[in-house]
Amino acid sequence: MTATQDLVRRYFVLAADPDLEAYHAQFADDAVVEDEGRHHRGIDAVRAWRTSVPEVHYDVRAIEPIADGERALVAISGDFPGSPVDLAFTFTYEDGRIRTLTIRPVEN
Repeated sequence: MTATQDLVRRYFVLAADPDLEAYHAQFADDAVVEDEGRHHRGIDAVRAWRTSVPEVHYDVRAIEPIADGERALVAISGDFPGSPVDLAFTFTYEDGRIRTLTIRPVEN
């Protein structure tokens, strides 16, 4: 397992933890998160986005390297329309912190 794969696994552990301080600390100050087609730029926007995300369960199915980062294939279940859903989380890192995170439906 690569160092960035360990960071991806850590992301999902922290995402399930109700204490969000460690979760937010893994993002760069100028991080960009894309979720549901909307871009959240900067740590304040990432914090606001995260507080609007419903409580869910993450089942990481695979983590695979891509050209400039890692892609995690994840089944997500919870109290939301369409649950469960398969999503691809694509991460890029800079200095051990998340620079970009893109969350999109898995394309078959």
